[in-house]
Amino acid sequence: MTIRIAKIEDLQSITDIYNETIASRMVTADTEMVSAKQRLEWFNSHYDNRPLFVYEQAGAVLAWLSFKSFYGRPAYSQTCEISIYIATQARGKGLGNVLMDFAQSHAKLIDVSALLGFIFSHNTPSLSLFKRHGFKSWGELPDIAKMDNSRYSLTIMGKHLDE
Repeated sequence: MTIRIAKIEDLQSITDIYNETIASRMVTADTEMVSAKQRLEWFNSHYDNRPLFVYEQAGAVLAWLSFKSFYGRPAYSQTCEISIYIATQARGKGLGNVLMDFAQSHAKLIDVSALLGFIFSHNTPSLSLFKRHGFKSWGELPDIAKMDNSRYSLTIMGKHLDE
């Protein structure tokens, strides 16, 4: 197993993993599949202090982890949103815990002291993962997303790493 910085050659695998989550309406607010070309600008928005990692095993990308600046203002420079996406065949095997531990360790290396997760309130597995790693609910945006004529709330999970 290897956790490494994503390369452009990984973009299709990253996109495939992302697309696996769309139909469930549990993970992303995208409602239709996206192409690697559509994800290229997002991919290129990552850099040393806001990296994109992949988890690779036996040459296959099984998951990815991204850091994204929160709100884009200087006073928030030490706060990042993290996203973890795991391929269907790799779920339920502890990989989320591995990536969460890695995210918290790496955050300190890039001068990030607060991590956020924006998670659909009905996504119990992801909320449980964040809670297991010491994140607390910092708020909820009620019924903010509409998909398939249903409304969904978004929970903001947060953790200060310097406490």
